[in-house]
Amino acid sequence: MFINFPEVHTPIQGMENVPIPNMVTIRQSYDSTKIEDIKSHMLAEMEKVQNKESYKGKRICITAGSRGIPHLDLMIRTICDTLKTWGAEPFIIPAMGSHGGATAEGQVEMLEGYNITEESMGVPILSSMEVVQYDELNGIPLYCDKYAYESDGIVIFNKVKPHTDFRGPHESGLAKMIAIGIAKHKGASMFHSFGFHRFTELIPPVAEKFLEKCPFAFGVGVVQNAYDDICNIDVCNKDDFMETDARLLEIAKEKMAKFKFDDIDVLVIDEIGKNISGNGHDPNVTGRNITHTFPDTLNLRKLFIRGITPEAHHNGCGLGSADVTTRRCLNDVDWEVTWTNVLTTGLMDACPIPLYVNTDKEAVMMCIRCCHNLDYSKARVVHIKNTLCLDEIQVSEPLYEAIKDIDGISYVSGPVPMHFNEDGMMD
Repeated sequence: MFINFPEVHTPIQGMENVPIPNMVTIRQSYDSTKIEDIKSHMLAEMEKVQNKESYKGKRICITAGSRGIPHLDLMIRTICDTLKTWGAEPFIIPAMGSHGGATAEGQVEMLEGYNITEESMGVPILSSMEVVQYDELNGIPLYCDKYAYESDGIVIFNKVKPHTDFRGPHESGLAKMIAIGIAKHKGASMFHSFGFHRFTELIPPVAEKFLEKCPFAFGVGVVQNAYDDICNIDVCNKDDFMETDARLLEIAKEKMAKFKFDDIDVLVIDEIGKNISGNGHDPNVTGRNITHTFPDTLNLRKLFIRGITPEAHHNGCGLGSADVTTRRCLNDVDWEVTWTNVLTTGLMDACPIPLYVNTDKEAVMMCIRCCHNLDYSKARVVHIKNTLCLDEIQVSEPLYEAIKDIDGISYVSGPVPMHFNEDGMMD
């Protein structure tokens, strides 16, 4: 469901007196350690799988989620090819809860955006929203994708990273893939109905029940560094599954990119999307999330979101936490897909349509204008592509002068005026 938002002309006193600062391009430096040869590393890790000889003739399911991961197609193809050399018959399922509009077709479309297709993988992709209840936990029904449950073994493959709305030893990773991703829309909705505040308590025992009751094969956890490069790929068996998930989370927390300064008046984000974060933009960077639980992450006064990634397939999840966006951005949102995904959490206040203006230039000026008691000549403005790309960013000249001596920050170019075309847009 798309909405054609009309042009808006809201009079705001004082807008004509708002200057847009010149911008300086800077580089933030992080640990750049990465895996140079993804395929060779994956093949070596696959040697950790126990009882490889038992896979002959077995139908093995591999989970593929909605998060964007560099070389995702290469890693999953390597798993599939290795399973074939063991004599197995692998297949892939989308394991992404309610994403893709909570439809089998929508979830296949999301995988296609990552080059995960039957042709590229050389195996079937079986997509269904049908689930099997395999057990319960204190009266809570536990679900698994029907195709996965009926297989001879399930490979739990997932990216491991800090979650957007809760803290614990198991956040976004292998155990959460079991509790929510592979449980499809029905299981994800049920699990979210208890609230994010109970995820820390519930995810570990749910994962342990799954390992006990379902045909688990092995796990593959992936961690990205601050440059969006893969720095860890770990294969684990049942006996070290939970330990591996927790260990990789700690690595992910150490490696992830964040701002090296704490105070921002206006943050401009070019794109958000489910491939970047479950929240569209990572609250571990912005401090803005649907549960309002990360207020100490960043002192951010105004957030302007310009657009949505193509990989998000028009899912505008995360827009609700923006202070302002543009008409063009809102017209690119499929609201039915977005609200289906967001309402799976049970948090209706995550669904708002934000204030909008017609152009990027208006949005930047409005954000500066609406920062109370701000000396416009000292506005601390930051412009980033997305919350995964924080190495090379733009900061306003006053902000640069305040942070230029911080360790890990270096000058690249500028200052230059913030660029807008004749239509008032940045591109």
